[in-house]
Amino acid sequence: MSRPALSRLDTRSGNPQGCRSFAFKGPLAFTHGFAARAGVADNGMVSSAAKPRSTAPQSDPGKGAAVRDAGSRGIPVPWQLAGLAALFLGLAAALIFSGAAAARSVADPGALVRWGLPVSKAVHNVSLATVVGGLIFAVGILPRALNARGRDREAAVNGAPEHPAFTRVLAVAAVAGAVWTLSAIAVLVLTYADVAGQGLSGDQAFTQALVYFMTDIETGRAWLAVIIIAAVVTTALFGVRSLGGLALTLVLALIGLVPTALIGHSSSSSDHEGAINSLGLHLVGVSTWVGGIIILALLSGILTGTKAGAATDITEPTLRRFSTLAGFAFVLVFASGIINASIRVTSWSDLFGSAYGQLILAKSAAAVVLGGIGFMHRQWVIPQLGRKGSTLSSRRVLWQLVLAELLIMGATSGIAVALGRSAPPQPTEPAPNASAAFILSGYDLPPELTPERWLTEWRLDWLWVAVALFGLVTYFLGVAKVRRRGDSWQWFRSVNWVIGLVVLTYITSGPPSVYGRVLFSAHMVDHMALTMVAPIFLVLGAPVTLALRALPARGDGSRGTREWLLVFVHSKFSQLVTHPLFAAANFAGSIVLFYYSDLFGFAMREHVGHELMNLHFLLTGYIFVLSMIGTDPLPLRAPYPMRLLLLLATMGFHAFFGVSIMGGTGLLAADYFGNLGRAWGPSALVDQQTGGAVAWGIGEVPTLLVAIGVAIMWSRSDQRETKRVDRAADRNNDADLTAYNDMFAKLAERDAKLAERNKLEGR
Repeated sequence: MSRPALSRLDTRSGNPQGCRSFAFKGPLAFTHGFAARAGVADNGMVSSAAKPRSTAPQSDPGKGAAVRDAGSRGIPVPWQLAGLAALFLGLAAALIFSGAAAARSVADPGALVRWGLPVSKAVHNVSLATVVGGLIFAVGILPRALNARGRDREAAVNGAPEHPAFTRVLAVAAVAGAVWTLSAIAVLVLTYADVAGQGLSGDQAFTQALVYFMTDIETGRAWLAVIIIAAVVTTALFGVRSLGGLALTLVLALIGLVPTALIGHSSSSSDHEGAINSLGLHLVGVSTWVGGIIILALLSGILTGTKAGAATDITEPTLRRFSTLAGFAFVLVFASGIINASIRVTSWSDLFGSAYGQLILAKSAAAVVLGGIGFMHRQWVIPQLGRKGSTLSSRRVLWQLVLAELLIMGATSGIAVALGRSAPPQPTEPAPNASAAFILSGYDLPPELTPERWLTEWRLDWLWVAVALFGLVTYFLGVAKVRRRGDSWQWFRSVNWVIGLVVLTYITSGPPSVYGRVLFSAHMVDHMALTMVAPIFLVLGAPVTLALRALPARGDGSRGTREWLLVFVHSKFSQLVTHPLFAAANFAGSIVLFYYSDLFGFAMREHVGHELMNLHFLLTGYIFVLSMIGTDPLPLRAPYPMRLLLLLATMGFHAFFGVSIMGGTGLLAADYFGNLGRAWGPSALVDQQTGGAVAWGIGEVPTLLVAIGVAIMWSRSDQRETKRVDRAADRNNDADLTAYNDMFAKLAERDAKLAERNKLEGR
């Protein structure tokens, strides 16, 4: 029977207190391994083991070990609730300190709204984080099936019972999803009351105004979207058990963060898009980190296994996997927080002299402390757990640190909500005399475009900067791991990957992006480089091949990054989108659908549309180039002649598209490009025609280079085939050639005999 390592006292006494059974009686009825400490059973009653059999003192070493073992088996429910108390205490203290909950002199909605709204937001944030954390644990950290081994990832579907931790985490996430939905409804109603400056009411006028608010006002529509997403996610959590379905549910839950980022302080700041992106990245990191800690606390009593041995101890792999994810989340939270704060607070006096700045400092200090605790986990606690015969003291330290994280995160989350309710020291509303360009794009017009400004005008898009940095760090971590193992990795691939990321950053944050907002020609440089130039270098970097070589395969039935990559590569969706014909049609056809529809105007006016445009064209270009010259694994590869034909067709299509733009007399996205108030450079129509020439030129050159690459690969493939045949001939002394010649000799002999017979018969 498999059970956690026990102390010497436990081993000598033969007391199997190292493992206990855990009854799961519903999503809220959690049982933990702390009953022994207070002598309280899981049902809350005093257990018989806790009642003294006599008044005389007795020595029971087994029972003493059990009491000491209790502290190593998880976090008691009262201390878990202390994390929730820390949330509300931190919120109340921060609201009082900043004055965000003080009564207004004009249009005061009442104390219920002033205090109820931040409380509802706090509950909303924590429940959302719990949903995200629970789904991350279910999808990528915990084994799905009980005692699954090897690659039996779908064992539960085939009849094996679910792992208790997997069952519990989905139950927790489902309950958290319901709380998320209800709290989002409360936030919507209270936000309207706060904006309208009136107390809650059930009369018809209040209801009609509320409906108008959530259907016609941006903030109301955003919270309505959150409610819908939360309801769909919650429904899925109660019914979905497949890992693929849960992964899609996780993606949808993360999408639920987008409306929150769009309606924060950031949506009206001077650096509109930078603030939105930094806040969005911050929310993703916080939800992952906080949600993971909450899930760890709630699973603390079940990770160590069961008394019957049906479930083994999975504490160490669970902590190790989450620790890696939490490390990335910490960097994301800290960096995005600094960026977001720098946009709101522009001077040291505002940082240290205003309540808003002081709350930021408090959050930052808490983040540093939490990062230090995470470092302790990584450096000392997890290695101790991974050793055979790990002591109970290491487990006790583990859960004490997790409890400390839970309490600090609770208080910090409360401060964050109060910070969102506080007014920053700098005004966040646009100036009343804002330019047309600022109103349409969120930024004032840049200076007139000159050759040197193709290198000097930058506006960092923090979303793509984060993507590039993540890609750079993880790629070279993978290279280092492969080389430590003794394998080689071509420097040519690494150089191409770096060049691809540099090009991607230049396109999304450099002059093509800055001037692409006001000049169609610059936008076309941005677009064509994004879809044709950057993908070539990224594909040559072979990131999937590197990941499959560097990442270890899991043996407990859970899915890590490597397993998910393999699932995606062999999925029907991948078979469709990477099919050469589909990739070529998507690559060429989406350009027409995008530019000759309202999607182009939406992408220019709306930040979400702009980022989706970048993502779509980067992916379509990457998939197309991958199907042509990529070395990463694919479900299907086209023959080389077909690849060349597809490239020739693509070149012809680019020429047709460019010529059609050059000869067009109507302005695309006229309500945008025609109203920017640009006083320098060519007219909008002339600039658009120039953009058509750019589309033709930039589209042809990279396609031609890819075609040359296909031709080279075709030639090398023929050479490899020739060498293979020659090696086979050397091994068998040209047996194939001899047999081939013998066949023709026999045919010639037969023909000669047939001719002789026909001659004798006089034919």
